[in-house]
Amino acid sequence: MPPSHHAAPTDTQAPRRRRTDVPDAVAQLTDDHRALHRLFKDYDKLVKHQAGAEERARLAGRILSELSLHMRLEEELLYPACRDQMHENDLVDEAVVEHESARELMRQIGGMHPDEGLYDAKVKVLGEYIEHHVREEEQELFPKVRRRLDTEAIGEALHERRTQLRLSERSAQAAG
Repeated sequence: MPPSHHAAPTDTQAPRRRRTDVPDAVAQLTDDHRALHRLFKDYDKLVKHQAGAEERARLAGRILSELSLHMRLEEELLYPACRDQMHENDLVDEAVVEHESARELMRQIGGMHPDEGLYDAKVKVLGEYIEHHVREEEQELFPKVRRRLDTEAIGEALHERRTQLRLSERSAQAAG
């Protein structure tokens, strides 16, 4: 269970002033899905055009980074709210297992050189896993989330946490 300071706001918490410039949770996560889909398509194009190892590694690294951030946001904020407020344990359990499977493939890709056998195939299969996961979330989970959760409050929390994680990542890169 994530620390309480990362938990999604609930209806029982005191109301806060809304930031109108922040998209709701479903919009943000759907935007992430579209961006990841484009990155995987771009990777497919690199493979098709026999791009060099460095170019493929750079794009694969971006895919892994963006996907890791997205999964972390869902696991820290969306999924706990779904469990606590909607009692959608089956859908969330499936999503968590799908994340675990994707993470294993991400770990393998991250530990490989792009010219090693199966590298491109693993990136492609990861994209297929994510496509399946996205389809289930968008068709089954997100409609329920829109009806039953405060997607604006969760959206604000997602935005704040995303900003924190990106700043932390930049600091680590600058220090490393």
